[in-house]
Amino acid sequence: MQKSELIKKTMTILFIGLILLSCNNSQDQHVGQTTVSKWQGNKKSAVSITYDDGIITQFTVARPIMNKLNLPATFFVLTGKVYGSEEGRFIGRSKDDIIRETDLIKTNADNFFERASLIGFTGPNQGLMAHSNAGSLFESGKITEAYKSIDEAYKKLRNGNLKDTDEVVYHDNPQDTTSWDDLRKYTAEGHEIASHSITHPRMAVLDEANLLYELEQSKMDISKHLGEEFTFSVECPYGTENERVMEYARSVYPALRNRMPETYLDEFNRSSDQDPGASENEYVQWQRGPLTNSSMDLMKSWIDKCLANDNIWLVLVFHGVDNFGWEPKTAEELQDYFTFIKEKENDLWVATFADVTKYIKQRQNIDIISDVEDGSISLTFLSDLDPTIYNVPLTFKTYVPGSWKSVKVKSNDKEITTGLEINKDDRGNYIIFNVSPLQGKIVISASV
Repeated sequence: MQKSELIKKTMTILFIGLILLSCNNSQDQHVGQTTVSKWQGNKKSAVSITYDDGIITQFTVARPIMNKLNLPATFFVLTGKVYGSEEGRFIGRSKDDIIRETDLIKTNADNFFERASLIGFTGPNQGLMAHSNAGSLFESGKITEAYKSIDEAYKKLRNGNLKDTDEVVYHDNPQDTTSWDDLRKYTAEGHEIASHSITHPRMAVLDEANLLYELEQSKMDISKHLGEEFTFSVECPYGTENERVMEYARSVYPALRNRMPETYLDEFNRSSDQDPGASENEYVQWQRGPLTNSSMDLMKSWIDKCLANDNIWLVLVFHGVDNFGWEPKTAEELQDYFTFIKEKENDLWVATFADVTKYIKQRQNIDIISDVEDGSISLTFLSDLDPTIYNVPLTFKTYVPGSWKSVKVKSNDKEITTGLEINKDDRGNYIIFNVSPLQGKIVISASV
């Protein structure tokens, strides 16, 4: 080989080596950089399966299907139907005085909420229907009609055509619910039990005392029988978005399925026809309520829509199961649908309403301090959230040196995960791992 050719070949090798070294140095510039994945497990989307009203077949039919597939659910229950709880009752002035006044003074803005609160307890069914009808009119903006409906109901009550029995009648269901012991068992299976009020009233037409009683007493009974952990979520009945109700509810519960206004979150309720895929917000809570006539193709398309985007949290809202309850779905339909969801689990994070809410809030409220020294990476997490409540493991992505062949993660000198797979992108080598921010300082190093 001629000398010139040898020099040329040597220069080429050196040039290639310099390029490779430059690439490695460039990639190692990112070592220690850490981000939190949008969804736990670095999944593409999230789904929460929720049930309203505490209907018995939700527990006896739907729950076993979900247990076999290892899928968690959130059950929003009416605590007043569970034996051992405080029952629904009217809070306020003398019932007789209020009824007597309705013959002297027409219903108006000053007395409407008090009268609408009481009428639901002058049952049985006629009083409840009068309360519900007034609430529906009021939330539709038909205020004058709502006042008139209350006047008509009290006229029937005074004339004896609406019998006052003092009987508590629950929303469209017999007292068919399970016990607190059973509900405690369901939480041990990984399900969330949450509040749906005491009696399922139209909260938008309750006065302050009765509105707070429905919210606070339900929370107190859940806390007493299941523990504080299950006092995180609430769904105010009928999916109300009444601002007055939302303000009271947010003062009692950290998370509302009805509405949780945040700058980073779009919320499309069950009646919305907006396309969640068109939202440019970081997160979209997209509620869909499968009804009896909702086709399986339609229900599965909701899942496909989620997986085609990276920011959709699908919140499914079920009511009746197996011909029992409002708009029921059959066991066969649930089996088909939940199996379809399970098959997508590699890309779909299925979690309770509380866990997804907590994950999103934790991700939005965390700062990460990363220090790289002595061949290890130290991560410190800072957040102003209450760590006793917001304790769902977050999924972190951390870049590691290109020379590392395997990785271990420690917390307080205790190994919490090892043998992590090392992945690579255009920024360098990285690992994905789950850890609770409660675990304090995290140290990542090469494992021997």
